[in-house]
Amino acid sequence: MDDTLSTRPPRIALITTGGTIAGSANSATELSNYSAGRLAAADLLGAVPQLAALADIRSEQLFSLDSKDIGPAHWLILLRRVQALVDDDGVDGVVITHGTDTLEETAYFLHITLTTAKPVVMTAAMRPASALSADGPLNLYQAVQLASRPAAGRAGVLAVLGDRILPATQLSKRHPSAVDAFSSSATLTIDASDIQLHALAPYRYSRIHLAASVHSLPPVELLTVGAGSSTALVSAVVRALARASLLTGAAGLVLGLPGNASLPASWEAAIEADLPPSVPLVLASRCGAGVRPVHGERANNWLQSTTLDPLKARVRLIAGLGAGLRGVRLKRWFERG
Repeated sequence: MDDTLSTRPPRIALITTGGTIAGSANSATELSNYSAGRLAAADLLGAVPQLAALADIRSEQLFSLDSKDIGPAHWLILLRRVQALVDDDGVDGVVITHGTDTLEETAYFLHITLTTAKPVVMTAAMRPASALSADGPLNLYQAVQLASRPAAGRAGVLAVLGDRILPATQLSKRHPSAVDAFSSSATLTIDASDIQLHALAPYRYSRIHLAASVHSLPPVELLTVGAGSSTALVSAVVRALARASLLTGAAGLVLGLPGNASLPASWEAAIEADLPPSVPLVLASRCGAGVRPVHGERANNWLQSTTLDPLKARVRLIAGLGAGLRGVRLKRWFERG
């Protein structure tokens, strides 16, 4: 059964934030030396006139940034704007263009903080808009195509890149420059005008609410632990976070650890000596997912990420702390995801 809106064209809100999809170089054959975020929303739409046959699109430019420069302060602004749009009865779905470098972090943040059953679809490009074979126009077309299907909203935030639909929970950039840079173990292929949405897994976990009174998000640092990494790193970061916690009311630390999120003995001793109970610590695997829970006595501020890679674990901790969760409540909510 076709779930498109049959009585009128879908009304899609397009938010642009910059990135390579809006990038431009001096030459059509230049794929690396370009400026991200140079094109306006109107330019992106003008490059894909076929969109007019898909939906009634209204666009706005929220940022004009290379996504390496996007962080939690931008996430909060984007969240508030998207939430306002999906709460509008005149909007059926939202498409967001974004740079690829931090796309997975922004997508996951929106996935766990937005409250909506409407489609929210992110898209991006690996080649600038000025390139001979830019991938952005087709990605944008397919993102609007997906956002026009109400059933897409049941899966939470999705991304469309390279003919594929990728859930925010599994979105991960695996190559710095290849057009097929993103990987996921759960993808759907868009074949021409056909999008099979029945295979999209519904979003089963409760979202976290960030109140309107939240004007900034707590600092959370991520350290990747390699073989023989110095414990001086954790000691310095823990001291800085303890000071930040006094100033901001919350702060946290995520460790990207070897294997089954295995914490080296020297690091465990340093953390136990320096980490105050007010600062939550997340143990995440550098492998990315599939971690077996480790049972044993741990303080309430020691959390384990069994399904999320370190980047998404950091995003989840930021959101939980930003929502005011602490102690056992934070631990229960965090480890449920």
